Amino acid sequence: MEDLNKRDQPFMAVQKNGILDNLVFQMKNGMRSIKYKPVDYQQLHALTEAKKLASASIEPKIRKAVQISKISKEQTLIKQHKQVWWQEHQRLTDVRCKMESEIKSFLKNIGNECLSDLINFEQELSEQWCMYLKNVINPIQQLRTDLKYRQHHISQHSYSHIELNAVKVLEEVDFVKKQLKAVFERLSLEQQKIENYLSDWNMKILDYSSEERSNLLSELPMELETLECPYPDLKSSILHEFCNFTEKYKKKLQEFDLQLEDISRNFQLSEEDHWIYQAVLDQYPGDLCGRRTLYLNMLQRYFPHKSRHDLVEHEKYCDQYRFAREQRRILISNWNKNRRDFIQKAVLTLAEACAAHAIEGTLAKDRRKQQELCAHLKAKVLQWRAHQEEIARLEMEISARRREKEEEKEKLWKEKELLQRAEKKKKIRKYWAKKEQKWQEMEMRDLQRLEELKKLMAEQSVKDRERVKYRQKLLEKRLVEKKEVALQEAHEEERERRLEALRKQVAIVAQFDPVRMMSDTTASKARMGIGIEEEFILQKPLFTLNTYNEHQELLTPLSLFLLLRRDFKVFLDGRMEGREGGQMNGCH
Repeated sequence: MEDLNKRDQPFMAVQKNGILDNLVFQMKNGMRSIKYKPVDYQQLHALTEAKKLASASIEPKIRKAVQISKISKEQTLIKQHKQVWWQEHQRLTDVRCKMESEIKSFLKNIGNECLSDLINFEQELSEQWCMYLKNVINPIQQLRTDLKYRQHHISQHSYSHIELNAVKVLEEVDFVKKQLKAVFERLSLEQQKIENYLSDWNMKILDYSSEERSNLLSELPMELETLECPYPDLKSSILHEFCNFTEKYKKKLQEFDLQLEDISRNFQLSEEDHWIYQAVLDQYPGDLCGRRTLYLNMLQRYFPHKSRHDLVEHEKYCDQYRFAREQRRILISNWNKNRRDFIQKAVLTLAEACAAHAIEGTLAKDRRKQQELCAHLKAKVLQWRAHQEEIARLEMEISARRREKEEEKEKLWKEKELLQRAEKKKKIRKYWAKKEQKWQEMEMRDLQRLEELKKLMAEQSVKDRERVKYRQKLLEKRLVEKKEVALQEAHEEERERRLEALRKQVAIVAQFDPVRMMSDTTASKARMGIGIEEEFILQKPLFTLNTYNEHQELLTPLSLFLLLRRDFKVFLDGRMEGREGGQMNGCH
């Protein structure tokens, strides 16, 4: 094993200081011999040049593959974008149809004055559009057709004439560009004014809604103020509790507003760019596979001046802003719900207080009436008690007389009952005497039958013991016979196994082949040089290696262990086959 470990060691470069001062390799083989060989730098240089050429030939292929993968990725993204755009187009057309139908229904429902104003406004817009087409679009179309015609005409004439026409064309194009620039600047200013006007109205609406919400948070509900309560402390405590309740929600709402302002200050895009960003995100539904990759790719197309990191940061802040808005909306909805519940509970509490106050007044009136009734009833009760005492005295006298009569009747009945019991006792004695005589006769019969059964059981037990002894003898005899048969079969199996082993020892191993026996062997042919062809070495090695030969490999501990294991396995297989053959012969 040590030799194997030494053979697996890497080559070591050793520097030798001598006359030539060359770099040599030190190599160790299994026999612990050391050899040195100088390095062939020309061959190494040729190998490096070949590697460089191979890598240079592979590099354009790699670039081409990368370019193809980029193009295919771009095409797949464009296909997915097209699907999303088509869905968005269908959605927008549906929304447009719905809005047009709503506008038509609205126009039908409004008055004639508003309808005439809208018609006049529509006519003004159509006139402005016609003027825009006439002054801007039509000259551009005429210039475009003129340029196409001149381009076709130039391809058929001389170059001197072309240069003169080109100067005139450029002057016309510059003049048109200046006009269009002025028109677009004027339109952009009008667009900016309209957008500012709409944004101002939007801010006013939002400010009004926020002011209205803050007023709702600060004002007391009219339901609680208008209600009347007979207990002023209860009403003041309810209003104080409502103020504390609204103050907590107001603080939370202010915290959310501050958080939204902080997040909006961190936005990476302007208001217009953010509107475009939101419109792009709305185009891609939430259940779309690879939604984030698609809308980030589209945003990079819309905002090429923004990096992906800026867009991701803006996305993170937008998510935070949306989450804060959602939390703010949930807070307001919870406040509305809790406000309604609180008002309902307060109204119920005040109603219960009013009902309790009314009940207390009615109870006081009832108490006075009850006291008057009690005084009147007390006099009647005293009179009734006197009558009851007299009735009780009379009833006691009547009951005493009745009790004396009943005692006399009971004495007579007891005397009659004693006479009847004496007669019944005589009859019972006669009945039991007859019963006892019958029981004695039955007992005598049962004793005789029991003695007869005991005799029969004793005789049967003697017969059963004899039968058991006989059966036990038969069983022992059968067991002895089975043992003798098993021993005889074992002797026969051992005899067959030994015979089979002898057959295998004297069996013929090699087939009869007289031609092979009389011909020359491979070793003798090799010694005489018959049938040997010189091998052609296609590529000679750079240097020779001193390693193990076949004999040395067979002498290693690992190879010896493997040979012994294989021989032992063959020996075991032979033993198993011999045993199976002996068993088969024994069965036959």
